[in-house]
Amino acid sequence: MKRLWLWFSLVLVLSLLLASCGQNAGGSRLKAIQQAGVIKVGTSADYPPFEFVDANGNTTGFDVELMNEIGKRLGVKVEWVDMPFDSLIAGVQEGKIDAAIAAFNYSEDRDKVVDFSDVYYTSEDAFTVVEGSSLTINDPAQDLLSLKLGVQTGTTQDDWLTALVDEGKLPADNLARYDRVDQIALDLKNGRIDVMMSDAVPAEALAKQLGGLKVIYKGVLSSGPMNIVLPEGEADLAKAINEILAQLKAEGFIENLAIKYFAE
Repeated sequence: MKRLWLWFSLVLVLSLLLASCGQNAGGSRLKAIQQAGVIKVGTSADYPPFEFVDANGNTTGFDVELMNEIGKRLGVKVEWVDMPFDSLIAGVQEGKIDAAIAAFNYSEDRDKVVDFSDVYYTSEDAFTVVEGSSLTINDPAQDLLSLKLGVQTGTTQDDWLTALVDEGKLPADNLARYDRVDQIALDLKNGRIDVMMSDAVPAEALAKQLGGLKVIYKGVLSSGPMNIVLPEGEADLAKAINEILAQLKAEGFIENLAIKYFAE
């Protein structure tokens, strides 16, 4: 009789635990964020004017101000986590951070492991060279194949150039990958590479900041709409952020932010 009672008690405890888990499944990340009063957001603060560290050591930029406003409207504080760009997706996937924003473009491969917010901005790709270069680019898939190229690891530009390598069009030795985009720009200035491929806005910002560089091509090759990276399956968190993005667009907040950071 005692064994039967112990067995019944065990079943009851397990049932309660399973019910508790079921209640927490789906949308639990948003509740946890609200209860903690903090959303941990990853970025790679090497990509001005989207995200960078200012002279006072503060993380700032277009993406940063946008996410800070989203956090404010969620009623929580944004805790910034500066990480290498190619670690951000894994950081969200593994739960080390609640979201990531770093000029991310949607891709099918990324969508297999994380979710994306609605689009908040649309970008172009760019090719940058040193001032004084006579290089012109009309067809990037043809005109770059004999040149030494630099790209940031894990970006859609990296994917685009890697595809040329995989197709046997671009020699693997001609492609150099970097953790940070400012490292590429410095190697470009020092003659270690011939061309930098990146998003257009950071390319123009670095050209102005460092001097001696010029953007010679802009167009949509690998980039395009930008999205916030979110944990897979967290529908409540995605819905809350998408609703705020819609508000910010309707109010002109994002347009004014773009004017602040991108106007020449």
